[in-house]
Amino acid sequence: MKILVLGSAAGGGFPQWNCNCRNCAGVRDGSLRATPRTQSSIAVSANGVDWVLFNASPDILTQFRANPALQPGRGLRDTGIVGVVLMDAQIDHTTGLFMLREGKPLDVWCTAQVHEDLTSGNPVFNVLSHFCTVRWQPVSVVPPSSFSIPGAAGLRLTPVPLTSKAPPYSPHRHDPHPGDNIGMLIEDERSGQRVFYAPGFGAMEPHLEPFLADSDCVMLDGTFWTDDEMIRLGISTKTARSIGHLPQSGPDGMMALLARYPKPRKLLIHINNTNPILDEDSPERAELTRAGIELAADGMLIEYGETT
Repeated sequence: MKILVLGSAAGGGFPQWNCNCRNCAGVRDGSLRATPRTQSSIAVSANGVDWVLFNASPDILTQFRANPALQPGRGLRDTGIVGVVLMDAQIDHTTGLFMLREGKPLDVWCTAQVHEDLTSGNPVFNVLSHFCTVRWQPVSVVPPSSFSIPGAAGLRLTPVPLTSKAPPYSPHRHDPHPGDNIGMLIEDERSGQRVFYAPGFGAMEPHLEPFLADSDCVMLDGTFWTDDEMIRLGISTKTARSIGHLPQSGPDGMMALLARYPKPRKLLIHINNTNPILDEDSPERAELTRAGIELAADGMLIEYGETT
């Protein structure tokens, strides 16, 4: 099984186009040792040829060009993408679908809640019906129901509901439902190895225990370092937790949580441009490293078992 990180930043990317925080200004002028990142997405394959795309960021064309494995070139029009899985309906995870409009009908797996958001408040699917069209494949989280994707033999996917809010444009923004935001257990059926992908992980819940304890790798929300990060910078009046993100620091933060689980390789993805861990020389980055936690980076390839 191969897990290819296409993008590792939160919405807006890094540096963010209109931001002059210390991180963004520093990476632009070269005074900060940091790596630019596009908006978060991964692709997974059991054989290195046929790929499942998890989320479709606005940076998707740049990400495809940077990763030739996604274009096998078997015909005049071709793609290595055999299906798309959406973890939520957020803009930075769905608007890349517009960039795939020139192809065949898109097979998109998502929950009923995400489908509702993308046909009403932000009607991405409706717009695409005038181009390639979308073939919706329902994902069930109550109860969780494992599934596989045709063309991606060897991968087994199990969705898990995460506590979260629907996007601001959602008809049920203030009425949360299971399925607004999900994590996904990705299993290699040949090797038995497991990756838990949850870029919107905002709080620990009892049903998530086995996914953190028993996976070989976890890829979790790395948006903010502190709960009041955006407030202290004068960018927002909202805390990290209030918008569905578990900060890394503090006695009940992501680092403390992950310290309880010795088995998995631990990576953070969906990292906000303001997060001091992006500065490779920062004390926060050093603290994260001491805790055995890595940052996902664009182009990172994680491999388990043998591919065929």
